[in-house]
Amino acid sequence: MKKLKICLISLTVSPDSADGEAKVIRALFEYLKQQGHDVTLITGKWNKDLEDPNIIQFTLIKRRFFWVPHFYYKVIKFLRTNSFDIIHANSPKAALPIFLAGRKSFICTIHDFTPFETKLTKIPIEKLLIKFISKRATIITTVSNFVNRQFQHYIPRITQNKIATIYNGIEEKYKPYPVEAQKLKEKLKIQGPVLLYIGRITPYKGVADIIKAYGIVKTEIPNVNLVIGGKPDYLMEKEYKNWKEIYKEVLFMGYLPEDEVPYYFSMGDIFLTYSSSSEGFGLTPLEAISCGTPVICSSILVYREILRNNALFVPPRAPLKLAEKITTLLNDNELRNNLVENGQKFVKNYSWNTVGKRLEKEYRRFLNY
Repeated sequence: MKKLKICLISLTVSPDSADGEAKVIRALFEYLKQQGHDVTLITGKWNKDLEDPNIIQFTLIKRRFFWVPHFYYKVIKFLRTNSFDIIHANSPKAALPIFLAGRKSFICTIHDFTPFETKLTKIPIEKLLIKFISKRATIITTVSNFVNRQFQHYIPRITQNKIATIYNGIEEKYKPYPVEAQKLKEKLKIQGPVLLYIGRITPYKGVADIIKAYGIVKTEIPNVNLVIGGKPDYLMEKEYKNWKEIYKEVLFMGYLPEDEVPYYFSMGDIFLTYSSSSEGFGLTPLEAISCGTPVICSSILVYREILRNNALFVPPRAPLKLAEKITTLLNDNELRNNLVENGQKFVKNYSWNTVGKRLEKEYRRFLNY
């Protein structure tokens, strides 16, 4: 396809932020550049200067609620003075300034429908925003068929030919690192098998149940270890602090530098992800599989769609059953080896070369509207 002038807009971008959406948009940015497109990425500056001339980081007022209009003002001003073939927002929040700038044609990615599912959404602003942007976007991309189907339930007026499922991709750096993993294990003074969780620590992620399951497993396999990487959100800060005081044997690593995450994945004997709801995709289990670590996860629909038969599934909110599955996998080398071997073949379906080509196809469709 011809080389395009593309503007990507995202509230967060890796490694300035460590959330899944931030990692995906950065990987997309790098892929599109490799294909020869002229790509500009607009984002906020939260922690780090990303030092890329094609990434525009707007300095933010770091006060809750105030940063949003401040960011929007700068994005609107930029879009009104620059032209692009394609403007692609990484979320409805990132898409709103496109509309406010008077741009009628744009692409928006919907990662999940969390605001429609959680009781914590007291004010329906996010739900209204998703509906508003979905109606006005030229094309909507979703990250799974599960999210695609949610449109039919929550916003049935959106026609299916407007929506395309484009799975998230895995960066090439996620691969087995046996030497680095062993060094990390020695650095952390770990002996015995390692259970690993890496991700946001928020109520629906099921980290409390992972800790309970670990305690049960430890009665049968005393030298088992649990390593938890990631920072708590504001809802979990107090509980996270209590965990650190109560569960002294658990290694709470906090924020993990992006370049070290593949080493942690490689160190794990089992990667655990135990969300009870509200997942649109599930990038971390794929990254773990790509690093050669078998996965046990909750049996929510999106995990079954994305991982298929390349993980072991446990009903959510069932720490006893989770513990049983962990014990089984730690004691069954044949099962473990099969998961690792098959997983290495399976994750090739999620390479950015595969995923990126599908997105470029949607870009061509966008240009024909």
